[in-house]
Amino acid sequence: MDTQRRTGEQGPVPFRSSRFFCVGGKWYFTTREGFDSGPFASRERAEVGLKRFLHVVRMLPEEQQVH
Repeated sequence: MDTQRRTGEQGPVPFRSSRFFCVGGKWYFTTREGFDSGPFASRERAEVGLKRFLHVVRMLPEEQQVH
């Protein structure tokens, strides 16, 4: 769990968990919206998959972006 305060945050640090998880030796990432993506062969590949996902989301028009 991430227990560090992010820039601009005040008050108690909210609960956070990793976006990455492993099931049966395969790696996945999850989004805030509850979308799970995978399987990936390694955590490193799941991290690359998440970066690609976020890159695509940033290219969407603002009204279509997932929040």
